Amino acid sequence: MLDAIASKEPAPASGSAAAAVVAASAALLEKAARLSVKQWADAESAQAEAHRLRLSAEELVEHDLNAYLAYVAAVRSGRDVEAARRRTVEVPLEIVGAAGAVVELAGRLAAHGNPRLRADAVAAAMLAHAAAETAAMLVEVNLADGDDAPARASSARAPRRAAPARRGDRGRAPARSAGSRPR
Repeated sequence: MLDAIASKEPAPASGSAAAAVVAASAALLEKAARLSVKQWADAESAQAEAHRLRLSAEELVEHDLNAYLAYVAAVRSGRDVEAARRRTVEVPLEIVGAAGAVVELAGRLAAHGNPRLRADAVAAAMLAHAAAETAAMLVEVNLADGDDAPARASSARAPRRAAPARRGDRGRAPARSAGSRPR
């Protein structure tokens, strides 16, 4: 996958990378839960939840890739551009949601799981938070390229609930270079 991201092809790119980070975060939680059975009665259920989140995030890697390629094809053909662009917003929103669920589970594992794996749970939360911030930025970028202001207002708020700002965060650098399309 890293070779594909590094390639000269337009996709996969940052959305797929964010989804992969969520999947890796969930995998860390699977490990932490698996090794917390002696310390926490809910460890098996946490492991199952982490596994489900990992598989879902792995699917989002492909969904993001397909959404962007469909957008490129729609722009080239001039057909269904708005529907394709909307999908480039929906998939990153799904990534934000998955990342939020990983952060929540990581908090429970850090609090109740094997203390020797607390750092793994915290690392999973940090990685998932970064992935949520990335996906939220993509939502903003892709909404800015459309003309649906009502959706922009509600969708742009959703990522912030799932991925709270870090203390001292002064905002973002410009999300894209001049003339670039949704990614």
